[in-house]
Amino acid sequence: MTSIRRDHLVDTALKLFSRYGFHATGIDRILSESGVAKMTLYKHFKSKDELILAALQRRDDLHRAWLTREIENLATTPRERLLALFTALGNWFKNDDFNGCCFINATAEYADKESPIHMAADDHKRLIRAYILELAAAASAKNADELADQLMLLMEGAIVSAQISGENRSAQHARTAAEALIGRAIAAESIAA
Repeated sequence: MTSIRRDHLVDTALKLFSRYGFHATGIDRILSESGVAKMTLYKHFKSKDELILAALQRRDDLHRAWLTREIENLATTPRERLLALFTALGNWFKNDDFNGCCFINATAEYADKESPIHMAADDHKRLIRAYILELAAAASAKNADELADQLMLLMEGAIVSAQISGENRSAQHARTAAEALIGRAIAAESIAA
């Protein structure tokens, strides 16, 4: 039962943090929406920051699993999967509960790079980049490392643009740019081989 309450608390906090932000979401609101007693909260978490870290960990687990599954459902080859990244983003942007990237938002609210919350957000982005790098290498990109960086920039830009504008077309624009970058990186490898 304790684990169920803790999970419910983390899920509720994540939903609220994603919608309203970390600083703007108070403990009282989280307790009210979750129906969990303050004593239960502090039994599991010593501070709000610990709850935020747990929520970010949950979001990391969920988002990376979703993204990988979505990309693998959309495409079969590594090159197609690199492009499917942007189709997956477009699908995410259409969700009613899309409020931007909580990891980008976390780094904005916790700008100190030494903050554990900032570091958790950075870890998430490194794991996403590692997945993209893996796909770029599998697609035989000439400089897979550089391509992964370029695709990350496109992805992050599309996310922020969709969050600001509320429109989905940023994913398509990013995909168009990605097609050129991927085509160049893979064509360069084919010529060199």
